[in-house]
Formats: sequence, structure tokens, C-alpha cells
Amino acid sequence: MPTISVPQSLLRSLVEANGKSHDIERVLEDLPLLGTDIDQCTEDVLDIEIFPDRPDLLSGETLAFAMLPFLHQTPALPDLPCESSGISMHVDPSLADLRPVVSCAVVRSVNVPTNEVEADEFIKGLMDHQEKLHFALGRGRQKVSIGVHDLERLQPPFRVMSVPGTTAFVPLTCTDPMTINDILTHHPKGVEYAHLLEGMDAYPLIVDANDDVLSFPPIINGEHTTVTHQTRDFFIDVTGWDERACEASMMLICLQLAQRGGKVQTVELTTCTGEKRTVPNGEAQRHLIPEELVKSLLGRAFTDDELHRAINRMGGRFEGREPAPQSAPTRSTKMADASAGTDHLVFAMPRWRFDLLHPVDLVEEIAIGHGYEDLGVDHPKAPFTAKARPDHHLRRRLRDAMQGLGMMQIQSLTLSNEADQFTTMRWEPNHAVTRITNPITVDHTILRQHLLPGLFRLLASNRHHDLPQSVYELGTVVRDHQNEDRLAFLTAERSGGFAAVRGRIQALCTDLGIADWHVEPLGDGDGPWLAGRGAKLVVQGQWVGCFGEIDPHVSAAFDLRVPLNGGELDITALKELVVDPV
Repeated sequence: MPTISVPQSLLRSLVEANGKSHDIERVLEDLPLLGTDIDQCTEDVLDIEIFPDRPDLLSGETLAFAMLPFLHQTPALPDLPCESSGISMHVDPSLADLRPVVSCAVVRSVNVPTNEVEADEFIKGLMDHQEKLHFALGRGRQKVSIGVHDLERLQPPFRVMSVPGTTAFVPLTCTDPMTINDILTHHPKGVEYAHLLEGMDAYPLIVDANDDVLSFPPIINGEHTTVTHQTRDFFIDVTGWDERACEASMMLICLQLAQRGGKVQTVELTTCTGEKRTVPNGEAQRHLIPEELVKSLLGRAFTDDELHRAINRMGGRFEGREPAPQSAPTRSTKMADASAGTDHLVFAMPRWRFDLLHPVDLVEEIAIGHGYEDLGVDHPKAPFTAKARPDHHLRRRLRDAMQGLGMMQIQSLTLSNEADQFTTMRWEPNHAVTRITNPITVDHTILRQHLLPGLFRLLASNRHHDLPQSVYELGTVVRDHQNEDRLAFLTAERSGGFAAVRGRIQALCTDLGIADWHVEPLGDGDGPWLAGRGAKLVVQGQWVGCFGEIDPHVSAAFDLRVPLNGGELDITALKELVVDPV
């Protein structure tokens, strides 16, 4: 989740400009309900972790804009006031195959601080907001890329066209012209984002009436449009492949500058398909929500005043009720049509609220704005009588036994990788491995077959804590594409040896009431065990697991430099061998 550092002075100035006082205690108490988590609070800075579903809170200015109605009950402003700039932009039809979604806006008379330190802080915050939107909405500039320029250095009207790789201009942070081909192979930003234009023989370029380059999206801006301390009028361009994400990104940059006193102005845009548009569209988006849907999900009906207060806190406007259509499909595929015959609640929400994708999202907004603590009381309408799992008593006895040995239970991820599961642990994959078709990271490519690697990773993350450390996990592994239950434990202690881990196995067997058990030696290199210090646990003639001292070479692979011992047992096998006293 992205984290933003907001100067307390900025929040205070924006809140006090609306006649409210900046109450930091209330911010810390109530702001998490808005979709944030407070990481750190000092006299100067508030570090806030923003949940992924609220990209509209990724700058201090837009956060303060959302805080005012939520914390101080000021009237919400879901509309973004705009006036005409008289500027136009024409997008060449060739952009249809290069980067078809193009939009722009003008913001004039922004109150940039005159103090050099504060001006630097403002520019840094603007650029930081831009990059966070590239990450949150743009998926690394693939869906959205944003350019912010000094309008005074430009000559409208603007054009977006395709050019060959030999076209040259002076990119940001440079003094000499570079061709597009050189930028993609030598400039740091070009190298970082060249994959977005891979395979293209023409590239998008935004120029003004003098053919000066504003931007080479999605890579880099031109040097001469750089925002400085003297910039007061801004031109914003947004290009990409996702129209909704592009609109939200542009409006959030406009909103940030508008919070600094800027006046947002529209641009007459001719798209690559020849369509004429006026952008941005500052009017709020209307949403129709069946009243019955709100009742069924939240358990109660709401008066108009309650709906007004709830949605106002969330930055929207309640516009009343409309009769639902009299006829509706017998089997609707839309939840918005599923309650035909009831009233529709009409809400106006900001267009930059990218997270509002479904009627249920509006129901959640009502719940948050109203308060979860006052939604009434309900009771289950269906019986929820259940019975214990067949292995319930065994699992309970195992937990009691391990906790009696002073161990802490943990739960690690079922996803793992071959290096942790097999190579580092010196285990052979004797069962079919269940692989992830499209893994997100190299650390999560398969479903685990052993629990011990997860315990190693946990101790490695906690090696700064004092010894001894003893942990265990009672969890599921996947072998031959079938779930199996296993128990693993691992202890880091200065004096631990084979006798210590054998004593734990003996205590476990005693607690489980197992009398017929013995140990057999393991071969060298058969698992993570130190040579001559690893053994099999055999119960009633059946091998149910292994235990022993951990080879320091295996420990070192996980950055652990302390003596370790542990074991892993097959609970599926134990269940057939251990008598259930209950």
C-alpha cells in the first residue's frame, strides 16, 4: 500500500481555510475509517498508509479535501468547478494504435508558496502525487501516464501526433537534444519504461504551436516545460489505454492544484476518432441505488436526512429518490435492476472516485458515513449448527502439547517456491508439485509441500529478537494436488542439540498417548538435518515424520547464524494411528 508524508502545516492551513480547526487527535481516531492507516505522527509530519481502494487520498491536498466533510461535516463538493480556457488540443488518428486515450486540462493562478523551502515542498508533493497515481491507477504508466507543465512556456494550441524514433528533443534533466531511440536506450526513465513501447516503429509526442515538445508519453516530459517556483499556470496532459483511469488521474491532479487556489479550465479536445469533447467534465457522476439493496445489506431503512449526512461525509450528495422502472427482466444480471419496484436512491459522487464500481460500493459508503456502530441488530435467519471435524480433537491435543512445550503457533503462506521448498532444504520433490500458472512474484510460484521453510523465513525475519525462539505451525500442504495436514516446529536456542529435540518428540508422544514409537537414523543429506543428527519418527511401524538438528549450511541460506532444531510430522498419518480418547 502506498504511504504519503503530509506536513502538518499543510493540513492545518487547508482545514483552517474552511473555518475549521485542525484537531490531530480526531484525525488519528477517525481518519482510518476513511481508508487510511496512520503509520507515524510527529509535530511536523503525518505518515499515512493509503488503502489501495482510495487513490483519491494520495496527496495532502486531496486528503484534506476528503477530511473536511468526513471529520468536520462541511458541505461536500462532488463537482469540480471549471471554466473555458479557450485552448484546444488535436489528437492525430495515428494515435489509435499507439496510445488512444488522451485528455488534458488547464489550472491557472495556483498559490505556489513564495518561501523557497515551502515551494520545493509543494513541487515535490505534486511530483510525488503524480508518481503515486502512475502506480495506483496507471499500473506503472501502462494504463495512465501524466505530464504536468508550466503553461507560460507553451504556445497553444496543442497537437498529439506519432513520430519516428529519430525525432529529437531535450528531455527532462538534460541540456542537449536526444533522439527518441537514444532516450529509450540511455536515459534512466527511458530505460525504465521502454518496455511499454516495445515493438513500436512510431511513438506518441505532444507538441505546441511552435512544435516545441511538451511530452513523450509515457516516458518523459520536455525540459523547457519544467515546473519551477515561478510557475502559477499549469497544463496537464494524460494519456493511456484506460479512459476511466485517465479521467480520474487528471481530475485528481486538478483537484490538488485547485486546493491550492487554482482555477480549473477546460480544453477543447479532438480525439483520435475525430470526436469533439470538452475536458475535463467536472460534473458529479449520478448513481442510482435500489433502496431495497441498502435495506437488505445494512439491515435497516434510512431517512432522507440520514442518507444526506452519511453520503455528505463521504464527499457525495444525496439528490432524493426516483421511482424504479415498473418492468424489469425476470432474471436480471445487474444488482441495480434486481430490486425493481422499489425506489431508487439518487447520489452524486465525484468522478475522481475511481473505486466506485458497483452499487454495493455505494452501500458501503452509506455504512461508513452513517457509522457501523448504529446499523441496528439482526439475527441469523438460517440455522448454523455445525459438527466438529473428524480430526478436531487430535488437532486440539497437538496445539495443547506444542504450547505446553513453550512454542508459539504461527500461520504462514501456503504459497512458496522451489528454492525454499526443495533446493535449500535438500528435499527431493517426491510428490507432484502444484504450480501457479501466472505467479506475481518469484517467491510465490508453487503450493508448499513442507511447513518448515515457512518457519525458517519467520525466524529470519525475527532474528533481531532475543533467544530462545520456538514456533510451530499446524497447517495444510499440497502433495499430488491434494491437501494434507502437517505439523512442523523449529527452535532457535544456544544450547539446543539432538537430545533437546528428541526430548520434545518424546513429550509430544506422551501427550498424545503413543506408547509404540521409536526413532531410526536418516541418511546424510536427506533433508536439512545435520549429518548424524537427524532421525525418523516411527509409530506402530509407520514412518510419520522427521526431526533433528539443522545443518548450519541450511540455516545460513536463510541468514540464520544460531543453532536450530526442529521437525515435521504427517498429521494425516498420525490420525490413523493415535487413539482418540474422546
